[in-house]
Amino acid sequence: MDSYIPRLKTHYKETVIDQLRSDFGYDNVMQVPRLQKIVLNTSIKDAIQNIKILERAAEELALIAGQKAVITRARRSIATFRLREGMPIGARVTLRNDMMWEFYDRLVTVAIPRIRDFRGVNPKAFDGRGNYSLGLTEQIVFPEIEYDKVQRINGMNIAFVTSADTDEEARALLKHLGMPFAS
Repeated sequence: MDSYIPRLKTHYKETVIDQLRSDFGYDNVMQVPRLQKIVLNTSIKDAIQNIKILERAAEELALIAGQKAVITRARRSIATFRLREGMPIGARVTLRNDMMWEFYDRLVTVAIPRIRDFRGVNPKAFDGRGNYSLGLTEQIVFPEIEYDKVQRINGMNIAFVTSADTDEEARALLKHLGMPFAS
């Protein structure tokens, strides 16, 4: 097995750590915020009637992420949506380590520039603890998805979990890694 290191991981280690240390005055390298995991999540309300739609969405999510998607189930029953506890309702993939770095690189360099009328991602979508959420309205911005084979356009949420303590630190980390925030 070769010793392949993702391009963005190398960039993080060689330049981003030093930039963040100078920006925030960290004494120790271990204080510098880092990307811990990326979680891709999609939920499909029509899966209640047709499970095949959910299976296809999970396959597409697996193509995008590069690893198998897990089917998520409803936590509680909601009568108005005809949803019972335990019914399959969505799919999720958690990426860590090299797969996470590869996905982030593809997202920033390939997928986000393919979004129509793109003016930058929302710089306010942080949770107060240094984590960022990004919503995409269609999965076809990823080159792994063949447009002709798509039966239905699905959106997805992408959560970036960082070790940053504040939103300001997380924003600086993601910006240095190439996230195109709107100004």
